[in-house]
Amino acid sequence: MSRKDSVADVCLILEGTYPYVTGGVSSWVHDLIRSQRGLTFHLVTIVPRGAATEPRYTIPDNVAGVTNVVLQQLPRGESPGRWMPGWGRRRFASELDRLLRTIEAPLERLQHGGGLAELEEILGAIAPLRSRLGSAALLDSEQALAMEARLYQRTMPQASFLQHFWGWRSLLGGLYSMLLPPIPRARVYHTICTGYAGVLAARAHLETGRPSLLTEHGIYMNERRVEIAMADWLHDAGAGRLSLENAIGNVRDLWIGMFAGYARACYQSSSRIITLYEGNQPLQKADGADPSRLLVIPNGIEMPQTPPARVPRTGRPPTVALIGRVVPIKDIKTFVRACAQLRRAVPDLRAWIMGPTDEDPEYDRQCRQMVDYLGLADTVIFTGRVKLDDYLPQIDALVLTSISEAQPLVILEAGVYGIPTVATNVGSCAEMILGGAREKPALGEGGAITPLADPGATALALERLLTDADFHARCGRVIRERLRRYYNKTDLDASYARLYRESCAMPEARLGKAS
Repeated sequence: MSRKDSVADVCLILEGTYPYVTGGVSSWVHDLIRSQRGLTFHLVTIVPRGAATEPRYTIPDNVAGVTNVVLQQLPRGESPGRWMPGWGRRRFASELDRLLRTIEAPLERLQHGGGLAELEEILGAIAPLRSRLGSAALLDSEQALAMEARLYQRTMPQASFLQHFWGWRSLLGGLYSMLLPPIPRARVYHTICTGYAGVLAARAHLETGRPSLLTEHGIYMNERRVEIAMADWLHDAGAGRLSLENAIGNVRDLWIGMFAGYARACYQSSSRIITLYEGNQPLQKADGADPSRLLVIPNGIEMPQTPPARVPRTGRPPTVALIGRVVPIKDIKTFVRACAQLRRAVPDLRAWIMGPTDEDPEYDRQCRQMVDYLGLADTVIFTGRVKLDDYLPQIDALVLTSISEAQPLVILEAGVYGIPTVATNVGSCAEMILGGAREKPALGEGGAITPLADPGATALALERLLTDADFHARCGRVIRERLRRYYNKTDLDASYARLYRESCAMPEARLGKAS
């Protein structure tokens, strides 16, 4: 949907999330748009080929348009082997060869430490021919194959040419699919990650002169490094050979290097680089972010003046809960083991696992088998999806045994009720539960932090909360006060309103524009 010729206040550039996929980031985007009722938004959503594009959210009225950009999907475009009105075969072939030779060096530099300057050089070369370009010229032509061969000979001739060819073709297909489509007009461009969305945001900044913002929940580049390192569809050319020359420069390096270049380009184009918690900032700086542009705006939650009513402990069992999907990244098995140990000290323990169980059926089956094997069938209960407000009043402690998190919203949701949390030391959990550097004076403990995959430490921390009433009450007061001071959604919405207002008012940047 789109209101033609309109200029949105904010163009949100999204990758694989809102409005077609549910989850924490998508919910954050939805709430962000609704909280800025005085601004108009245009959504640019990057989706894979064949993805469902039925919105999973009711799109707010202040969204003026939605544009889908399909990853790896290019127009066919003109072919250098065909005649075109006004262009002879030789002329287009010559222009295409000149274009590819022009972008060859910046492509290589982008993959080896480059960033925004290289992207601008590539865009400047593409702009005069953009309306004629597509897969026929950029991927399938003799000129494109010749460029690939030159890159191969210069950068990693020890690798398999076949693997190198398909690696570059896939990388270039993704990059070109971000560089060819039209960009909606807006006063400010805001992306929620680096990667392909970061390329599109950097391109928008270069081509329009308007400011761009970046909000990172997790660090996209770190996630891609792990994903690429584990990908079985990428072949290491030197694997199994006792030669250093063959071990370095493999095709995985192409992918990691290019995505690092995308991150640098996005960081360099962003006037503000926002993250949810302080622990992300060293990673951002290591990947090229300017420290003077860094800003922390955490997730927030609406804080009522008085805590919601709780169900008294008398007449019900002491209750702990893990709120999350039953998937390996949440490490449900460590929680189950912790419950087995905790029940020795708290025999009437009740433990809820609250979240969808259908995402990884095999892992769900294994977790249930572990519950039965440990004799916990009467203690550990899988509730499935539930309405949290029906359960939170009965919970004494929240548990997160995850091996990866960004800034878990469930800690905030439990904290509103004064429920302490025991969590692993991932993402912003320690900052939320124990306080960060900005907390002066320090408020104290709002629960406990434990090592990864340590059921004994988790059980001990929960035992103290369930058996030491004074400690439990103190932790509950601390977590609520921390939320009131630093995670109040009203204050955080105002922070984004201020950023948007300042960005929309900025004059157009004096840039060497690519088009």
